[in-house]
Amino acid sequence: MSLANRSLSVPHAQEISTLMQHTNLTSTHPAKKKQITRRGSTGLLNLGRIEGGQRKRSSLSFGTLNTYKKLDKLGEGTYATVYKGISYMNGKIVALKEIRLEHEEGAPCTAIREVSLLKGLKHANIVTLHDIIHTKDTLTLVFEFLENDLKAYVDDCKGIIDLNNVKIFLYQLLRGLQYCHKKKVLHRDLKPQNILINQFGELKLADFGLARAKSVPIKTYSNEVVTLWYRPPDVLLGSVDYTTSIDIWGVGCIFAEMVTGRPLFPGQANEDQIELIWKTLGTPTESTWEGVSLLPEYEASLWEEYPPTKIEPLIPRLRRTGITLLKNLLTYNPTNRISAEAAMAEPYFQDLQIPLDLPPTQSIIACPGVRFVKELVFVAAPKDPTKRGMSRRQSVIQF
Repeated sequence: MSLANRSLSVPHAQEISTLMQHTNLTSTHPAKKKQITRRGSTGLLNLGRIEGGQRKRSSLSFGTLNTYKKLDKLGEGTYATVYKGISYMNGKIVALKEIRLEHEEGAPCTAIREVSLLKGLKHANIVTLHDIIHTKDTLTLVFEFLENDLKAYVDDCKGIIDLNNVKIFLYQLLRGLQYCHKKKVLHRDLKPQNILINQFGELKLADFGLARAKSVPIKTYSNEVVTLWYRPPDVLLGSVDYTTSIDIWGVGCIFAEMVTGRPLFPGQANEDQIELIWKTLGTPTESTWEGVSLLPEYEASLWEEYPPTKIEPLIPRLRRTGITLLKNLLTYNPTNRISAEAAMAEPYFQDLQIPLDLPPTQSIIACPGVRFVKELVFVAAPKDPTKRGMSRRQSVIQF
């Protein structure tokens, strides 16, 4: 059974109450610190115009359903439904992830894992969990709301994102990952749908349901992780002894997709995915990837011997420094794959002039060298997500 479909087999009330007691969540009230000066929408609504908005704030508190109002349904998954909502405490727009609880099976382990990890991850490039609401039938996670995910952003740009914005997005993606990896957390499910973007160009990692804390003692991990198109070759070949390198391959695939507007390796099944990678980067051998023949699913006789091809013609918009970084991200041998921290120091990002001592909770958008180009009008997700095929907020409903 897939990790994303498993539930805990112990009483959920005890699990969740323990998490709520030990989770120091961030308030949805405006922070009392210097904010980025922005033009346009503030993300606040006039509560007086909303039904029930006149209720006394003294009766509101964190952890209660009456503190929030559902506005629009954004999408639905196996275990959860996501709504756009509003906080009656301050008028801020939020995302409400309502998880259905099965009384015999308990809460989905992905929900428990996501809450337990997010409580320790406070970073400008990681989605903020504001509140947890536990009732008899549901567990609702209250997240900050961002207008788009990267998949929807690419679609809205017709596959042609401004190259400067690609650079800004990629740096923020690496920055969020670097923080996770420093905290010994592996995301394990990087894909455009799990990356959120707001109208100011701020990018945040979301959906930590498959994430793992590397510090937790465990002999091996599952290879049933990472969406197929973004799964590294070592995991495709059966490796369960992976580290932070599992996320870095996905970053390379997403980088290429942002530049070209299409997935780099859109395989239909595991074998097809492997062949697509081999055709592009060459069939690996012991001389090009030491130890590859020892991986559980390695069968040299099953594949043609494809020579490595130049990746430049596949991504003609990318210049030399970008190509160099992409190759380092898509290195076969996970031991030699570049780290998120090292990638952030690559010459490709030099013109952004990001200070090395930038605090983790501060956005790079405020830095003088970062100039985000507003390419499209951000619109709210349709009430019926099927009208666009894949929900643009699929990132928060992977249950």
